[in-house]
Amino acid sequence: MAGRGRPRTKGPSISGSTEQDILNAGADLFCTVGFGSVSTYKLAQAAGISQATLYHYFSAKHEVLLALLLETVRPSIVMAERLVGEKDLSARDRLRRLCAYDADLLATTPRNLGALYLLPEVADDRLSPFRTERDRLLGAYRSLVEQCLPDAPEPEHGAVADLVFGLVESVILRRQRAGGAPLPRDTGDRIAEASLRIIGPG
Repeated sequence: MAGRGRPRTKGPSISGSTEQDILNAGADLFCTVGFGSVSTYKLAQAAGISQATLYHYFSAKHEVLLALLLETVRPSIVMAERLVGEKDLSARDRLRRLCAYDADLLATTPRNLGALYLLPEVADDRLSPFRTERDRLLGAYRSLVEQCLPDAPEPEHGAVADLVFGLVESVILRRQRAGGAPLPRDTGDRIAEASLRIIGPG
């Protein structure tokens, strides 16, 4: 990512931050017309800045996409790694809290950033940091599933974690079917309760 602090050339910031204006414009465009159809010129126009200013913040449009993708996983990783080490709560309660938090992050934000997972460009090597972070989050789910099912064979831990993770991320397609609008505020809790049913009785 490029440097910071270059003055705007097309009026005041929409969000209060030029970088955030670029990210918001990228989210709106990538989620509606795709990644390949968006030029840096079009991205700069949507952000209300010049192309030169955009390049001061991001050296290429894939950096904008990467930053948006990381926004969908890093807060959940922080929560997950805290919960994995939490000893005052049962494993089931910790998993429930992670599922609710993660699902809410994907379901209730103003923009359906999870829809970016569906872009074919996500397989690009330049976006590997996102895939690494997503795998890290899945690893935290697996750790909590192992603690919920200590007597289950190891292959079952991975299979159950994949099911729970997939259920959480299913809110992305639900939002897509709803036109990208945020889902009800109780979505995370509902997903969390359904995840515990996958785990089985505690």
